[in-house]
Amino acid sequence: MKEKQSANNPSSSDSSIIKSDITDEVQRAYLDYAMSVIVSRALPDVRDGLKPVHRRIIYAMYDQKITFSGKYHKSAAVVGEVLKNYHPHGDVAVYDSMVRMGQGFSLRYPLIAPQGNFGNIDGDPPAAMRYTEAKLSQIAEFLYTDIDKNTVDFNLNDLQNMEPAYLPSLLPNLLINGAAGIAVGMATNIPPHNLGEVLDGIQFLIEKADNIGIPPKKDDKEQVALVDFSSDANVEDLVQFIKGPDFPTGGTIYDQKEIIQMYATGKGRVVTRAKLNIEEKAGRTRIIVTEIPYQVNKSTLVAKIADLVKDKRIEGISDLRDESNYREGLRIVIELKKEAVPKKLENQLYKYTQLQSTFNANILALLENEPKLMTLKMILEEFVKHRQKVVVRRTIYLLGKYKEREHILLGLKIALDNLDAVIKLIRSSKDVDTAKKGLMEKFGLSEIQAQAILDMQLRRLAALERLKIEEELKEIQAAIKDFEAILASPKKIIEIVKKELLEIREKFGDERKTKVIKGKVGELTDEDLVIQENCIITISENGYIKRLKEDAYRKQARGGKGVTGQSLKEEDQVSTIRICNTHDYAFFFTNKGRVYKMRIWDIPESSRVAKGTALVNFLNIGQEENMHTFLALSSEALESGKGYLVFCTEQGSVKKTSLEEFANIRSSGILAINLPDGDYLTRVSLSNGDDDILLTTSQGQSIRFSEKDVRSMGRAASGVTGIKLTKKQDDYVVGMVVISKESKKDNLIVVTEGGYGKRTPLDEYKVQGRGGTGILTYKITEKTGKLIAAQAMPKKAETDILIATLSGKVIRLSTDQIPTLGRATQGVRLIRLETGDKVTSVAFLDDEPEVEENRAGE
Repeated sequence: MKEKQSANNPSSSDSSIIKSDITDEVQRAYLDYAMSVIVSRALPDVRDGLKPVHRRIIYAMYDQKITFSGKYHKSAAVVGEVLKNYHPHGDVAVYDSMVRMGQGFSLRYPLIAPQGNFGNIDGDPPAAMRYTEAKLSQIAEFLYTDIDKNTVDFNLNDLQNMEPAYLPSLLPNLLINGAAGIAVGMATNIPPHNLGEVLDGIQFLIEKADNIGIPPKKDDKEQVALVDFSSDANVEDLVQFIKGPDFPTGGTIYDQKEIIQMYATGKGRVVTRAKLNIEEKAGRTRIIVTEIPYQVNKSTLVAKIADLVKDKRIEGISDLRDESNYREGLRIVIELKKEAVPKKLENQLYKYTQLQSTFNANILALLENEPKLMTLKMILEEFVKHRQKVVVRRTIYLLGKYKEREHILLGLKIALDNLDAVIKLIRSSKDVDTAKKGLMEKFGLSEIQAQAILDMQLRRLAALERLKIEEELKEIQAAIKDFEAILASPKKIIEIVKKELLEIREKFGDERKTKVIKGKVGELTDEDLVIQENCIITISENGYIKRLKEDAYRKQARGGKGVTGQSLKEEDQVSTIRICNTHDYAFFFTNKGRVYKMRIWDIPESSRVAKGTALVNFLNIGQEENMHTFLALSSEALESGKGYLVFCTEQGSVKKTSLEEFANIRSSGILAINLPDGDYLTRVSLSNGDDDILLTTSQGQSIRFSEKDVRSMGRAASGVTGIKLTKKQDDYVVGMVVISKESKKDNLIVVTEGGYGKRTPLDEYKVQGRGGTGILTYKITEKTGKLIAAQAMPKKAETDILIATLSGKVIRLSTDQIPTLGRATQGVRLIRLETGDKVTSVAFLDDEPEVEENRAGE
């Protein structure tokens, strides 16, 4: 009874019970737990970029030879091996970690080569571990390179098995694959990066090194301890190489300033947007999503878009389909209604869905087993230090092994040099121990050398084998010298580090998947959103305009009929056809001499046979105004303000005005030239103020004069006489060519309304004073019709020409097909016209801004 009372009595003096204050005990226990989670579970090591569970999986697979060159093994077997020897946690945790290392949408460079269902970007779970198989990926092998050469520390895990404290990784894994983990009171979230960029950044960091360690002492531990590294490079320098995170799912990231801030402090946010393409098919517009932000669930994203459409928060979507598959990759198709504005809808999708998301970075990692917020420079410096130590430890290990071998070879050499005496001693010895002792005493050998001599096979006594031993000894001694030279020189050590990283770069370096935009999302300009590409602009006489892709018209042979280029009413016709860039500015000059401006990308893209959109929908053109002349200028040319706009009218007047005067054009337009009644603009071109000007008329006359003959005038001026028109009926200027001294254009190409054309060397047009009648450039006949266009082209350039007709037909052919003929000749047929049809506009696919006349076809 007393024993029972004693057992149940809390005041019992049992020595196994330790009294403690509950507050102190809870604090101590929770602190132990927190440190265990921080150090042994949730945070990666800065050296190999791995958390303990990932390191244990990789080491277990290495230890079991489940490597890239071997066969696949059941995932359950791998998980069992990890649990049995290293990881005191559940099998689900190990399998989930292993699966993530094999997912190409989770890791930028997967460390596991999977076989079977390892889950997908839709969030579907992987198959059970008994069904799937895995092995280490090819790149993962560089995480444990040289691990068998005493390059890292090993710890006793469970009093039986040793495990590496970290891996001798050749890969800057912390950066290239990133990491995510929640510890106690802290968390890490590190974005992945491009391997090639990171290695380039490391090479630059090494080049800017200000400390690479000091020469060693004799002790091996002291040798490793003296390894050090630091660099003068700063974050701004490194961002020239490491441009930002590179997510496995692609997308676009924004705001370089925020990225630099993240690298400089270890904290920051990265805004990511999906990759969207706007396509037209069967007259309908669709938005195609081919890349989504990192860690976004695709099926959840599609469901969210569908809910927004259902709730009418987003309008203009007629259909939504997920067409993703393993062969084509990710593809979400969003069909738009006819009246929908694609860019507006695109912005709504970014605003209301995860097509735009934010990656909140917190670059926390273990440095010497302590959690530390790391900057980009710190991570790279610690990785270089790590590689230096690996090289030193590997060299020390190899040096020791080679010295051991040298020691044995020196003993064998002594034995071979005294072969008869050695044999006699061994034969006269009563046992092995006596023989060993005798060899050591007589020849001054160590026990290891004596044993090696006794173990030597008789065939090694042959003369050839003796030479092999001597050659091996020379090689071993040369290698020992190299190893000692490496250990004595921090410079040699850092050079080895550089060389090994360069080899990784050459083998695994790949293209960046994620595009980087320097500006903020909120500060995005249209230039960032619109693809910069060449396009074709066509304008009808009644003011309908459209934009086509440059390849909308395929090339044909000279004399072809062309294809339908625009569906127009009978009383309308194509007046202008031009090649521009989507980022250019479009200048529209009217019959009143006013000019209006808009961006080329604001002109809706249409099909080849579409009618287009009325210009009045974009420009505030007056009721009595009509578009007569069109000019495209690059944003760079306009912003520079350098040069002049040279104007030419149908009646032969020319004028030049500084480009600066057209920098700010109101939506209601401004006056560009004062036109007298009955005169119209024919062409406007850009000049540098020191060029030649060549004018060509519809009746085949041309004149070339220096631009210096035309003084610069204000916008309200009318200009001066450039060419005196002939007295022939209805003669007017059809073309103006600005010929710069640097220009390689040495041929004038002319085209008639009857579809004929030729090229003539510009040398045949001598410079003369302006105001004359000029010289003959084309022999006009009833068959050829009047000239419709003239343009300078390089003699041997592979340039194309587009010819549009009154009926809306367009032909595209190479200027190589146009023969070189003299001025007073007729030319050859370029396009075969149907009865009643005629050429109305010509476009040359060159790189100079051009304007086409609107008088054509009158």
